[in-house]
Amino acid sequence: MALTIGICGGGIGGLSAAIALRKAGHNVQVFERAPAAKRVGADINLTPNAVFALDQLGVGPYLRESAARPTFRISRDGETGEETSRMPMSAAAEEKYGAPQLTLHRADLINALRSQLPSEAIAYDKHAVKLTSSDDNAILNFADCGSQEFDLVVGADGIHSVVRSALWGEDHPQYTGVVSYRGTFPNDRELGIPDTDAFTKWWGEIPEKQIVTFPLTQGKEIFVFATLPQENWSEEGWTLPGDVEDLRKAYANFHPDALKLLDALNDVTRSALHVREPMTRWAKASATLLGDAAHPMVPFMAQGACMAIEDAVVLSRALQCADRDSLKPALASYEAERKPRTAEIQRSSLANDWLKKGSNADWVYGYDAWTTKLNS
Repeated sequence: MALTIGICGGGIGGLSAAIALRKAGHNVQVFERAPAAKRVGADINLTPNAVFALDQLGVGPYLRESAARPTFRISRDGETGEETSRMPMSAAAEEKYGAPQLTLHRADLINALRSQLPSEAIAYDKHAVKLTSSDDNAILNFADCGSQEFDLVVGADGIHSVVRSALWGEDHPQYTGVVSYRGTFPNDRELGIPDTDAFTKWWGEIPEKQIVTFPLTQGKEIFVFATLPQENWSEEGWTLPGDVEDLRKAYANFHPDALKLLDALNDVTRSALHVREPMTRWAKASATLLGDAAHPMVPFMAQGACMAIEDAVVLSRALQCADRDSLKPALASYEAERKPRTAEIQRSSLANDWLKKGSNADWVYGYDAWTTKLNS
């Protein structure tokens, strides 16, 4: 018997879960607090593990219409410019992992996911403010005073998750002491920089300092991501205005090629990076978590969205034949498979040394959410 499932959050994880769970035969409703679908955000870096998962959801062709395919994954020393690792991507990654790396605008990914759902499956301007979860059902209450009952509620509502707080109590994400800066510029000028069609990470003299660059929109734009240490942070927002001149000064010791990237930027946005420790449990009664609600991580391995997509696929597989009576063991199976992997990537991302040298990418890129063995 099909389950009725409410998903809090219409972002990458929530929409991926809605598609996968509908394919598994369940009745799914997504609730998104934003009043309408808007083109917000900037970059998204989908590594082969996530692209392979999305391909099986039918989203792949839509992604490829707007995405770029980085040719290599390169590490360079920020100060000397020395290349410390180079991995072939694009066709080589597709041959090895079954899918390439794709880099695109976040809104293009969201639109591709929406295209796989009927319009009535997504309710906008629906801000969940309370969850009551028991062994019999889960009830969501909304800011407009409405409520709705489900067999299962999935919290895909981000780092400030209402569902997480309802299940496990209030806690606050930890500020990492790192602030990120993001910007793009059109790829229509001759900068004299090699490998602008690659994903390149420039490693600084401290772990909190780095520049990452890669192509967007089929190579028509170049995206730049940089981080710097900052002791205190009290502002709220993902797209606060940043000072590009201050950023250039902070990286004055970097190689000229890296500085050309910063010089090409007209403006940048900034935001603080927050994390949480891996959770002991995700599910409780008739509710569970996925994505940043369960395992927020810094973006140094580019796996935040990728883990949410993997979560969505594995959750749908765990619930493939589930009904009310078998819901609890199905959620336990999902959690048992996903917790160790996401915790390891949370820790590795924070350590920020993955692929600085060498090419041990298989354990990340080679994961197949569609076939990984689940405990029954």
